Amino acid sequence: MRFQDAAPDARAIVYAGVQADPLVARAAALLADASPDQRLLARAVMNGSSVDAATWRTMFPSLFGDAAAAVPSADGDRDRSEAILAASIAVADRGEQVRQQVRGAVVESLTEILVRRRATATPDAVRRERRILFDGVRAEIHPYDVTVETAGRSEAIDCKWGARGINADVLHQLDDARLHAAEEDETLTSTLVVFDARRSCDVRLERQTAPHEATRIVSIETLDELATR
Repeated sequence: MRFQDAAPDARAIVYAGVQADPLVARAAALLADASPDQRLLARAVMNGSSVDAATWRTMFPSLFGDAAAAVPSADGDRDRSEAILAASIAVADRGEQVRQQVRGAVVESLTEILVRRRATATPDAVRRERRILFDGVRAEIHPYDVTVETAGRSEAIDCKWGARGINADVLHQLDDARLHAAEEDETLTSTLVVFDARRSCDVRLERQTAPHEATRIVSIETLDELATR
């Protein structure tokens, strides 16, 4: 089993530009230390139904209302909520196609940040946009969004904005990688990160016949588990 950079094709070049957008880094950094409610706020706003800040403040009183202001230690959290709201509105205000690309890049960047917080993670071990190659197996064109390249503890991670992104191709690729690694006496954890509610993920998975029992599913409620092995 070996890792390789994704081919520098047109898709990679275009997406590299999206990933380099300062808004992506700003949103991901804010969400890395966000509370579950703040992450739900970001998901709701980035869906693009409204870019009116006052509307969202009303819909999330626990983050912006009197109750939040009454908590002695909430000032910092409230400031973070405002910053997350502003960044999320900036994403929502993009055109539909660009918004979709930026949202996906935010989830990938957020995942990378959290994975790098593992005690066992070294700077060179966590990579982006990498393929995994196995002897005698045709290489997948699609690279994995995040990989952890550590002997005996490697991990292939794909990221999705919503549960609708869970499909047979993604599930097969993750499970096939795990099985091919096992055939080479290597351990590879397959992980699917979905910035959506676990219930939505479960409903989507129930409709899939592709194998996923051995794939780790990380939903919006359990994102902080990425920081642990």
